Amino acid sequence: MRAMVLRAPLQLEADEVSAPRPDPRHVLVRMTHSGICGTDFKIYSGAIPVSYPRIMGHEMFGEVVETGGAEAVKRGDRVIIDPELYCGECFHCRIGQTHLCPNGLLVGRDTDGGFAEYLNAPASHVYHVPTAIDSQTAPMIQVLTTCVHAQRQIDIVPGESIVVFGLGVTGQLHVQLAKARGASPVIGVTRSPEKRALAESLGADLTIPGGEGAIDRVRDATEGRGADVVIETTGVLLSVASAVKMARSGGRVLLFGIITAEEGALPFYDLYFKELALINSRVAKSEDYPSAIALVQRGALRLEPLVSDVMPLGELKAAIGMLGSTSGPRMKIILDHG
Repeated sequence: MRAMVLRAPLQLEADEVSAPRPDPRHVLVRMTHSGICGTDFKIYSGAIPVSYPRIMGHEMFGEVVETGGAEAVKRGDRVIIDPELYCGECFHCRIGQTHLCPNGLLVGRDTDGGFAEYLNAPASHVYHVPTAIDSQTAPMIQVLTTCVHAQRQIDIVPGESIVVFGLGVTGQLHVQLAKARGASPVIGVTRSPEKRALAESLGADLTIPGGEGAIDRVRDATEGRGADVVIETTGVLLSVASAVKMARSGGRVLLFGIITAEEGALPFYDLYFKELALINSRVAKSEDYPSAIALVQRGALRLEPLVSDVMPLGELKAAIGMLGSTSGPRMKIILDHG
């Protein structure tokens, strides 16, 4: 089969590799579309080490070729694949925290992924996608599940004020999810005027330019208190400090962006004085997939406006290079497997 194979950091090429064989424990899927994200860029560049050769790709959508005995799907079904594998036997798996399994693997990082013609996926990790959801946007359901999981951690109550700090793809999804949960007002914060306009078209009640004055404008929009919840999506420590200042006393701050800094300045006295809850979120759980699919199916969330580029699978190397480009407000890049 045809696949995009990473031989070493920065060495990515189209090649012919052995196709996965039908397996009674797995569903064989013909990949039709996939998405790329920052994790793929880090694997490609070598920042995230993997064994080589490796086929990347964890935002995966396609059609069932062989069911492998699975009863939930049939041949020809359109499916999304959960890339988070778990052992099912450890402490975390036994108590329902499969996403924290210490023996877990990520498809596309620890095992070969979806930048190929075919993939074998465990039957437990394949979810039917209704025809109402477009194939070009379907890979984004995997991204949406991480946002669904995160917002379950903070348990938004209708009428609460929400700030989404950073309006990239996940920020735009958080804006829509917060609106779907009844939050009001939902406030988006970013320096990009294009992303602010997009957030407003997707339901944000107010958007604010990032930088100086943003904290005061959030307070002005929330009767001087600050927001009930601040969702920080950038992973930048300076933004986390701003998020702490934007939250009201007794509020919650969701650290959704992945923070790699090991040290830095934060307003620690504010954390104490305002009695803030800092909440982290990691990936998603199996039950987040049906919820995410249902949200998109009923039109509570729009994925199409978040797709900025659709490219052939063979142009994966160029697409990954575009992730770090500063030429315009690029959002999600989708690969068409043709």
